Amino acid sequence: MNRRQSYRQKLELERTALAALGLVSERYAGVSKIEFHMTYYQRGVQPVLMERTLTFTPANFAGFHMKCMEEGCTGGGYDLAPVVAGLAKSHKKTTKGKVYCHGMNHTFGHASIAYEVNIQYHKLVA
Repeated sequence: MNRRQSYRQKLELERTALAALGLVSERYAGVSKIEFHMTYYQRGVQPVLMERTLTFTPANFAGFHMKCMEEGCTGGGYDLAPVVAGLAKSHKKTTKGKVYCHGMNHTFGHASIAYEVNIQYHKLVA
């Protein structure tokens, strides 16, 4: 029972933190869609852990921190909020890159993701 309560409390804290970030429409008024294409990598014989695509609309929360999928990693993940902010500020449509997880695990540099971020902007009506 105690484990269930702590899990619920953890979920509630995550929801509260996500809500505090605000909606995409509030943070990036001119954006109509943000799409992430990510490939998760891990050390080992099979380096590709998974491929994932996420889409954010103006009605979604602007939480762009992706959790590390490596088993046993604590406190890690990938913060793509600065990538989105840079794209939106410069009004660019796409960028690619790679980030590493700096969480706690048994190996240094245990995981990374290669990402492509695409942003669509609202069309201006004349």
